[in-house]
Amino acid sequence: MKKLIILILCLTGSYLYAQTGPSIRLHGYTIYAFDDNNVEAYSDAGDYFDGTIKGGFQYGGGLEVMPAPAIGVEFTYLRLDSKAPMTYYDNIVTRSTEFDLAQNWLFLSFNKYIPVNPKVEPFAGFQVGMDIINAENPDNGNSGSATKFAWGIKAGAHIWANEKVGIKLQLGLMSAVQAMGGGIYFGTGGAGAGVSGFSTYYQFNLGGGLVFRLK
Repeated sequence: MKKLIILILCLTGSYLYAQTGPSIRLHGYTIYAFDDNNVEAYSDAGDYFDGTIKGGFQYGGGLEVMPAPAIGVEFTYLRLDSKAPMTYYDNIVTRSTEFDLAQNWLFLSFNKYIPVNPKVEPFAGFQVGMDIINAENPDNGNSGSATKFAWGIKAGAHIWANEKVGIKLQLGLMSAVQAMGGGIYFGTGGAGAGVSGFSTYYQFNLGGGLVFRLK
């Protein structure tokens, strides 16, 4: 499934790049993602952990083709490097550690534009794709990765400095569903001190970037 999703997104990106439609845009993103402070998972009634997925600056880019003047389909990549402080509980022991976390978001974004005038262009969009998560426990060297279904919503505006270059203002929400699992071991010490998943989490983001009209 992971390889199939990656293949579909790559083929879609290649298709968008090859289009000769009325408009193609290139987007550059610099966005601040806020913490999610309500992350937890249970393996049984007395064996669970909770903690936080820290925020940080996301960066990336997108390639968009517009089959109609106010409709865009965008292939988007975003990267976030952050921390995940977690506390593990069982019936005997409590341990805490802070994991190194790297997330690679791949999205197809479906954007709707509402041109107000030649300078101001509000937009809203829905995103669907995946979050490729890499985590490392610095206490014991355990590491792993997982690929999870992800979705997002966004809204904002482009302020065009000229016909080719604009400033992007944007806020949004992104979510990874059942975000760990898949072999990421959240142990904090000895063997067996950990669980392998946590609940769906949500990160609000705020920022912007630049947008370029390529044609």
